[in-house]
Amino acid sequence: MWVFTIKYLRSIGFQNIDNTLFEQHSWYFRNALVRANYKSVAKSVNPDSSYLVAFFRNLLLNEQTPLNNRDLQVGITNTPNKLPEQVQDKHRTSTGQVQDKLGVSNPISAENQLYTNDENIIRLLQAMKFEKLSIKDIMAAIGLKGRDNFLNLYLNPAIENGFVRLLYPDSPRHPRQKYLLTVKGMMLFNQLSNK
Repeated sequence: MWVFTIKYLRSIGFQNIDNTLFEQHSWYFRNALVRANYKSVAKSVNPDSSYLVAFFRNLLLNEQTPLNNRDLQVGITNTPNKLPEQVQDKHRTSTGQVQDKLGVSNPISAENQLYTNDENIIRLLQAMKFEKLSIKDIMAAIGLKGRDNFLNLYLNPAIENGFVRLLYPDSPRHPRQKYLLTVKGMMLFNQLSNK
C-alpha cells in the first residue's frame, strides 16, 4: 500500500518522499488506515482520519507528532489533530469574532473530494501555503478587510471541505489560534503550484 502512496505523492510533486517513515511506522500506518474506515454502531465508533492526517503531516511537513500505535485503540480519546464537533451558531457577536461552529459538517464526504471549483478556497490555499497563520495574517495575504465575509466565503467553506484545519481544534476561540492546511489542502496546493 505505501508503495502506491509514495508513487502517487511523487506524481503530484512531492519528489523528496521516501519509504523511511513508512518502514519506521508500518503498523501505525496500517492501523491508521483501518481507523479511518472503521465504524461500529455498537461501540459508538465512527471513522477517524486524524491519525492519517498526523502521519502525513509528519511525512510531508517534517512535523514531529508522536505516532504511537497504542493511541489507535478504539476508545482512546487523545487523537492528534482531532476536529471539533459542529456546534449550532446561537450566539452571534457584533464584532464578527470566530464562532465555535468551525467544525466539519460532514468530514467523510468532504475528504473524498480532492478538487474544488471554489475560487475563494483556491485563493485561500494559495495565500496560506504551508504556514500556520492567524485570521488577520490570512486576510492580509489575500487583501481582504471584512472579517465576516472572509469567514463566510473563505475560511468556513475551506474548513467544511477539509482543506484547512484549526491549530487548536478543541478550543476554536484560543487566543493564539492559527489555521493550517490539511493533507488534502496541501495536495491541492501542490497541484495548483505545479500548473
